[in-house]
Amino acid sequence: MIKKLVAASALFLSFSVSALAKELPDFTELAEKQGPTVVNISVTQVVQSQGVGGFPGMPNDEAFNELFRRFGLPVPGVPGGPGGQVPPQEFKSNSLGSGFIISADGYILTNAHVVNEADEVIVKLSDKREFKAKIIGADRRTDVALLKIDATGLPKVNVGDPNLLKVGEWVAAIGSPFGLENTMTAGIVSAKGRALPQENFVPFIQTDVAINPGNSGGPLFNLKGEVVGINSQIYSRSGGSMGLSFAIPIDVAIDVSRQLKVNGKITRGWLGIAIQEITKDLAESFGMKNTNGALIAGVEKSSPAEKGGLEAGDVITKFDGKPIVTSSDLPRAVGAAKPGKKAAVEVLRKGVVKGLNVTVGEAPSEKEEVASNNKGAAKPEVNRIGLVLRELTPQQKKTINGKNGLLVADVQGAAAQAGIRRGDVVLGLNNAEVQSLEQFNKQLTAVPADKTIALLIQRGENTLYVPIKLAAGK
Repeated sequence: MIKKLVAASALFLSFSVSALAKELPDFTELAEKQGPTVVNISVTQVVQSQGVGGFPGMPNDEAFNELFRRFGLPVPGVPGGPGGQVPPQEFKSNSLGSGFIISADGYILTNAHVVNEADEVIVKLSDKREFKAKIIGADRRTDVALLKIDATGLPKVNVGDPNLLKVGEWVAAIGSPFGLENTMTAGIVSAKGRALPQENFVPFIQTDVAINPGNSGGPLFNLKGEVVGINSQIYSRSGGSMGLSFAIPIDVAIDVSRQLKVNGKITRGWLGIAIQEITKDLAESFGMKNTNGALIAGVEKSSPAEKGGLEAGDVITKFDGKPIVTSSDLPRAVGAAKPGKKAAVEVLRKGVVKGLNVTVGEAPSEKEEVASNNKGAAKPEVNRIGLVLRELTPQQKKTINGKNGLLVADVQGAAAQAGIRRGDVVLGLNNAEVQSLEQFNKQLTAVPADKTIALLIQRGENTLYVPIKLAAGK
């Protein structure tokens, strides 16, 4: 009897394992066929290192020098210090990434951040051949770059439709994590349409595929062997994979690559507004019933938005017939619109729904973010919300189109907890524009304790409202 039970159990276990094996995907064919389409990318960049006398490679930074002074030590690089300034030294910085071939004549897709500011890009194929690549163009807003190597008859990927992906579906990545070429990892689609901070133009595919440094720019495949995305970012506290990776949908990347190939740049629709997500606190301060829509934090002068009648404080709920549920929905909808198109916009203004028609403009090219520390200026006192503010110089005003504002030189307390950073520029308090430091301080002093204020902040090219709760008794 016991022998029969053991035999039955063994048979059942064998059947279960066999059934389970049939359910699990087989990636061997995918690896064999698609491996040759994936390339290793080596980037060389010439950078300069500035050190101080006696301490090669040490930063010549005022905050660092203050550390020496605090402990009564001679400051490097100044009279009485252990040496003078060391001339800048050039050295080569090397980094690795991945990419994949999209045409047999040598066009390759990768991430823009892989080849950013590169002096030389070397592409290595799976057959060990190496080519010097030309950067046709790169778009930092979507993190897509198009490369070209002088080769023909290359194996190329088959492009799939990322819109057909389902959460829970198996996917696989091939790349060069930590320089280990043609490494395959697999997992499932965790979510679709993810919006990440400062990445409003891309509805990311989230997966739990193991992605590590060196995988950036490599392809994400479905089980049919079709590329559905470009592995771009990971969330990690250790620098390695934590099961949270994000891929750019391949349709977004292909559209970008076509524009780069033809025009060398990307043309996007543009309204000339700064938007932000609506939190419960902001919804309350604006008298809204919910947090749906995109809040306009600022409207640029003479922009399509201003000409179309949009105003700061409006909440856009529809654009060109598309519902705007979260703020990240709007940049994608506007960016996809062709410049010159007349689009219907539905807004909520002071509790009333209003319909407007806006002619979409062409997005300007990216500008470098400029932030000054105002070194050498006298240090103002910390205000009641934890900000150290300085008046803008005429040059700094030019970077924000001549507006009045106050530079955040230091931040602590309630302001730091609310997310304000050094280098931010304060443009307004509640609905009042900043005119001067004195005027701002008077307005701030007049706000009763235990109230919530909304600061209008400019950060780089973006503006946003930041709610700050004033402490009781302050």
